Amino acid sequence: MAKTIAALRPKPLVAELSLAERWKVRGPLLPALIFTILLTQLPFLLTLIYSFQNWNLLSAKPAVFNGGANFLATFSDEVFWRSITNTGLMTGVSTVACLVVGLGLALLLNHSFPGRGIARTLAITPFFLMPVAVTLFWRSAMFDPGFGLFGWFSRLLGLPAINWLSEYPLAALIILLTWRFAPFALLILIAGLQSAPQEQLEAAKVDGAGPLRQFGSILIPHLRPYIELAALLLAMNLIQTFGEIALLTAGGPAFGTTNITYYIYLKGFNSFDLGTASAFGVVALVITIALVLPALRLLSGIFQKEGRR
Repeated sequence: MAKTIAALRPKPLVAELSLAERWKVRGPLLPALIFTILLTQLPFLLTLIYSFQNWNLLSAKPAVFNGGANFLATFSDEVFWRSITNTGLMTGVSTVACLVVGLGLALLLNHSFPGRGIARTLAITPFFLMPVAVTLFWRSAMFDPGFGLFGWFSRLLGLPAINWLSEYPLAALIILLTWRFAPFALLILIAGLQSAPQEQLEAAKVDGAGPLRQFGSILIPHLRPYIELAALLLAMNLIQTFGEIALLTAGGPAFGTTNITYYIYLKGFNSFDLGTASAFGVVALVITIALVLPALRLLSGIFQKEGRR
């Protein structure tokens, strides 16, 4: 009887395949794997090599190996650490603002009402617009104190018009980034709301729980994995902000809105110091990985059937 049961058990397919047959199965994937390695790892390897060289395109001297001098320069570069601070502040505040706005919109658009489909389409539209066009529009049509919408609204209330790009440039960037990326949070959170446990919500209503109690006791625990996933993906996108800074504030005034991505660009393509720019890029990558890894561990149980470990 035991032999019969053992014979009926399905055998693993991999064990039945020879080495040549395994390569036949995996062979078609090799071109894509090689292309991915060349596209991602080769530039990183070149950046790592350049980071140990003294290479400035404005100098007639050839690139020479200088040990870790470029990395030591990061500790004495005040603008570099200021750009790190700006990156953390911009990314953190924008991520929280996107989650709050996205959750509010998700709660509103989760209810049935006439024209809900059109409202949902309009709500997610900013995320799919071209960043360059959006930034140029906001710079002239929204933030301009003379004929921008914010200036017109200030004069309507009898208040002096504010020049956002010179007086509050970091706040202007955060407003723009929140407007652009809040729809991304909306897409994730509204999917979470649509899978909310309706039986528990109905039971809470019967027991006399109000909307706030239902939101805090049922919806927030249910949405926690979605909120964490949205926060991680938003932070990974916002930490790379470049176009909005380049077109809106150019990193100013006095490097007040320069994040690490834009500062590396200034070092590499404004000062033409490719060695130092490469070293800054490597340091920024290490810092980013150190910040992202705990978040990835926190989210490791999202896709498990039983939840977190």
